[in-house]
Amino acid sequence: MGVVAGAAALAAAVWAVRNVPAALGARPSGERASRVRRSKQFRDGAFRNTTPSPVLPPGTRQQVAREFLRRTPRKPRLPVPLMTPGPSRGGDLDAVWYGHSSVLIEIEGRRVLLDPVWSERCSPASFTGPRRLHPPPVPLYELPELDAIVISHDHYDHLDMDTVRLLVRTQSAPFLVPLGVGAHLERWRVPASRIIELDWNEEATVSGLRFVATPGRHFSGRAFRRDQTLWASWVVAGERRRVFYTGDSGYFDGYAAIGETYGPFDLSVVQIGAYSKGWPDIHMTPEEAILTHLDVRARVLLPVHWGTFSLAPHAWNDPVDQLWREAKARDVRLVVPRPGERVTVDDPPPVDGWWQTIM
Repeated sequence: MGVVAGAAALAAAVWAVRNVPAALGARPSGERASRVRRSKQFRDGAFRNTTPSPVLPPGTRQQVAREFLRRTPRKPRLPVPLMTPGPSRGGDLDAVWYGHSSVLIEIEGRRVLLDPVWSERCSPASFTGPRRLHPPPVPLYELPELDAIVISHDHYDHLDMDTVRLLVRTQSAPFLVPLGVGAHLERWRVPASRIIELDWNEEATVSGLRFVATPGRHFSGRAFRRDQTLWASWVVAGERRRVFYTGDSGYFDGYAAIGETYGPFDLSVVQIGAYSKGWPDIHMTPEEAILTHLDVRARVLLPVHWGTFSLAPHAWNDPVDQLWREAKARDVRLVVPRPGERVTVDDPPPVDGWWQTIM
């Protein structure tokens, strides 16, 4: 029996890790690598931010370790309330937040999906890594027909192999990605005809919408070597409506330039969670999210990157609590939908503090 049990355990372990090499993705090669090397953002063998932005500034490692050891409760006490998106009320700009940074933007009759992650964990392996605090509000295969899928960078909580593979089978929309990220997609058998790679301030038109890859302040990498692919924020613009998405980013003066060049925006989709004093340069605090929204000259703020995966020492609800306070102090129009809830940007629902009822 011991031999049989050992063999079964070994088989289970092999099965569990079988997809890990593929999930790690691929490094840019060939013409893609040549294009990477020609980028103004690529210097000394890696992509760089416009200002120095260490993931962990010198002297902060012990501080970060202490924060994680003393971390506050990281899960809600009750289940996160989920909704099924209802039909549009006839506006030409709606948004559906599915959790974390996954958002459906319905703009002038087209549908754009941001950073879709439907897996149980944001990890290269199914048995380890941060686990969802709530299930996706709708199955991936029930999404409506998409016109474009936008990826901000290649971290696991924004680019998920299993989600991408299912979208390849169930949708025909192209993937718009920062420079170099196409190497991951091609390894996962995304047709080259469905991959559009852009450097900062490059743009493409898809289904009549203008997509611009704009700067951010972050980093990239799915294994041990970092910054071989680019990260980006995104402008999505129709004839009348404009949306700005930060992706993951620390606060920086580039947002004011984006607002001046591409704004004003009807909606900003802004990262608010997973912050720490130990990594001040690569994720924003809620207060900085408000500054970003004001810098890009947006009308309504939709916060993302909170409430689905616990990726920092702070409590799961801290980002949105702080954001709500700051939004009221700065007179910023804020929407905080439940996962799956449709938001009509021209008639946004008032913030009702739903998350405070499940703490």
